[in-house]
Amino acid sequence: MYGAFDATGALIGAAGLGRESRQRTRHKATLFGMVVAESARRAGAGRQLVRALLAHARTLGGVRVVQLTVTEGNRPAQALYERCGFQVFGVEPMATVLDGVFSSKVHMWCDLGAAPPAA
Repeated sequence: MYGAFDATGALIGAAGLGRESRQRTRHKATLFGMVVAESARRAGAGRQLVRALLAHARTLGGVRVVQLTVTEGNRPAQALYERCGFQVFGVEPMATVLDGVFSSKVHMWCDLGAAPPAA
């Protein structure tokens, strides 16, 4: 887990990175639990979290791909991930349900072997 903090030391964002353990999928990791406080959005904390997790993933021997899902329709989050080098590879319909309302998930991946996007 990584955290983003403001100038006062308050936690304003967090995200995690999990690595696959099975031999055939050890080359993949998953970015999960990404959250940035509403008051801190559009200030760069999300981008810094994603970049820090990708940098950490590059230090893990054998990890080549980082995957994530984002709720379909969450354009700000999807755009952030795209700016950080992620690409869409599919949409899972009815991936989650809350109070009887289904949401689809956009599946994205980032090839750690590719050059990172410019700042």
